[in-house]
Amino acid sequence: MNIELIKLTIKDCEKIHKMQQLGFVALLEKYRDYETSPGAESLERIKQRFAYDVLDHYFIRLDNEDIGYIRIRCFEDNACHLSQMFILPEFQNKGYAQQAIAKAESFYPNAQKWTLDTIKQESKLCHLYEKMGYKLTGTEKNIKPGMDLVDYEK
Repeated sequence: MNIELIKLTIKDCEKIHKMQQLGFVALLEKYRDYETSPGAESLERIKQRFAYDVLDHYFIRLDNEDIGYIRIRCFEDNACHLSQMFILPEFQNKGYAQQAIAKAESFYPNAQKWTLDTIKQESKLCHLYEKMGYKLTGTEKNIKPGMDLVDYEK
């Protein structure tokens, strides 16, 4: 089954917020990172992001059902940053994240570089990005004991 990416507007913020809480609940419970976790983010913060014209927001849709979300930030130097992505828990481990990344990358054919960051301790996430061709840059940021963010580039 193939997914599609549906471009969003500020009218979609409430749905993004609800889905984001579900999509990040396991990581929020595991790390208890209420400062930076998207699972703890306010609806107001999500709305604020729509004011930035460098950000594109998409639902990840499967058979007319929204199963996730992806946000892309584009820079003037032909670089893009996969700034957030999640798949709802019941749809995980089915290859939809790989499809979403590939589709998102195809939307920006002029991008010469892609970047992202993820939690170092989440081996499944690291494996996903490495499988998609992303390489560790060596940059690492400690968020809290037992939780570090690592940067990837493609």
